[in-house]
Amino acid sequence: MPTYDERLRDLEEQLRHDDPGFAEAMSDGTPRSPREYRRNAWLWLAVGLAALGIGIAVGHGLLIAAGLVVSGAAAHLFDPQRGRLHGRDIPSTR
Repeated sequence: MPTYDERLRDLEEQLRHDDPGFAEAMSDGTPRSPREYRRNAWLWLAVGLAALGIGIAVGHGLLIAAGLVVSGAAAHLFDPQRGRLHGRDIPSTR
């Protein structure tokens, strides 16, 4: 049966293989969300703009508002400075 340290080393190797960016950020001491939790900004932008367009075409105010909110949130994901928090440089989440 492998020891606790061997199991941790195996887990670390698997993590480095699966998501090298996350493993590197953890080694540097600057946390980064794992690949599974990062959102695709282009997809959200397309969904938001589609909802906005449909809301305008149909004349539905709630759909227009939802499209604007989703598009704005997706546009925020494209901001290159969003990784900076309180003067610390946090690696980008791409």
